[in-house]
Amino acid sequence: MEFLRGAFDFAESAGAAEMETYTTDDALTIMGFGKFQALVLAYAGMGWVAEAMEVMLLSFLGPVVREEWNLSPQDESLLSSVVFAGMLIGAFTWGFISDRYGRRTVLLLSTLLTSGLGFLSALSPNYLCLLVLRFFVGIGVGSGHVFASWFLEFVPAGNRGTWMVIFSFFWTIGTVLEASLAWIVLSALSWRWLLALSALPCFILLPFFRITPESPRYLCAHNRMSKATAVLERMANANQAALPQGVLTYHGETKTDSITRTPEDEHLISIREKEHTVVNALCSQSGVTDALRKLLSHNLRRSTLLLWFVFYASSFAYYGIALLTSQLSDVNRSCSSDLIFELQQKDGNLYKDTFITSLAEAPGLILSALLVDWFGRKATMCCLMFACCAFLGPLVLHQNELFTTTLLFGARACGTGGTTILCLYAPEVYPTSVRSTGVGIATAIGKIGGVVCPLVAVGMLRSCHQMAAILVFELRAGAAPCRSCLHPLPCGDQGPGDGLTHGVESVPLGIHMGL
Repeated sequence: MEFLRGAFDFAESAGAAEMETYTTDDALTIMGFGKFQALVLAYAGMGWVAEAMEVMLLSFLGPVVREEWNLSPQDESLLSSVVFAGMLIGAFTWGFISDRYGRRTVLLLSTLLTSGLGFLSALSPNYLCLLVLRFFVGIGVGSGHVFASWFLEFVPAGNRGTWMVIFSFFWTIGTVLEASLAWIVLSALSWRWLLALSALPCFILLPFFRITPESPRYLCAHNRMSKATAVLERMANANQAALPQGVLTYHGETKTDSITRTPEDEHLISIREKEHTVVNALCSQSGVTDALRKLLSHNLRRSTLLLWFVFYASSFAYYGIALLTSQLSDVNRSCSSDLIFELQQKDGNLYKDTFITSLAEAPGLILSALLVDWFGRKATMCCLMFACCAFLGPLVLHQNELFTTTLLFGARACGTGGTTILCLYAPEVYPTSVRSTGVGIATAIGKIGGVVCPLVAVGMLRSCHQMAAILVFELRAGAAPCRSCLHPLPCGDQGPGDGLTHGVESVPLGIHMGL
């Protein structure tokens, strides 16, 4: 009898060994972050540098084109608005393509679109042609969240928080590079050279596309296990590690591409990455109806409407401050003279000021990371946004150049910190079942703020209504924290040093530029 029992146990264990499986999360955890992920980070990071440069470019393009083509303030502001409109369309379009046809498809098509039309816009013969080309560049730039999610899908879960902070600095690098490039190029050459050179990071990506891997999570989600295994084996060879024993499976795995996530991943993954998770829910009429019905239900209606407004106001303030940097310098001189103001491209003060204020992104991100665990997410976000208003306040009157630059530096640092924390705070407002959908829609609504803000930052300032324009920004930036105070306290915001939702330990902040 004992012999038969032993034989049965041996057969059972042998059968279990034959059925041993592992998931991509298991494989990533065992292999760790190595050379393979570093190369993925470099490629995705360059995509974010390119996006940041195209957005930062808007601070310089309007003033120089206005002088050459005698544009009205409305025409000048439209140059920025069409880019943000394109980004809004691109965010959903690329997310849909990414989920249906793969991450690599989006990496290639969006890079081709941004680089090609970005370069062609430098050859624009007239205003209308430039407007159309920049709109399509905006669509290409809207793929930034796919670059972020593609990178995350190669990172072990335990390290995502740290690497998301590192990844977020690529945006800051892009803004500083564009400010430096404008300072050098516009002081000696024309805006056409600036447009052409700003497209260079996208061209750099193209030769390396052939060696970029498809996301193993995407391949598993589409039941292409053999290709997913091949990618993981390639990763193991690069990292000099070994895959787990058994067969790769998708059963029971955390699904990064779906609406359902673990509480930890909800806070480690950036808002840009969340944009594409909602696309599947929005690609059909039933999906739209079901998503909106849940978000506007009795229990969530108040939180949803408040969050939509906060995202809109924060986006309006964040992008508006970037545009104010270049506009206020010109307006202070043009509106104080009875003569027609002529932009002097060789005057480096404008570009120096923009370069200095672009550096505020880094301390803003660091400041938010330091304060959030001590004072809680909502309190820190409200304080930083109110501080942003305080820095903008003196600008209702004309100030000297040094004081203006100092105020804008402080406003941008605080605005950056506030919007960073908003991206951490927002997922905690919703229950897990509608979290990604709610944040994705709120992010899209936030981009409307980017479309509208140039009409104020450019249109009103060019019409010499500086006080009215700054007051509008004050109201928008101040309304965001006021409305935030009306939100119910999320479960992850319980006091100094608290962790994330459901007891998950606190992690560094992620990317904030999805607003």
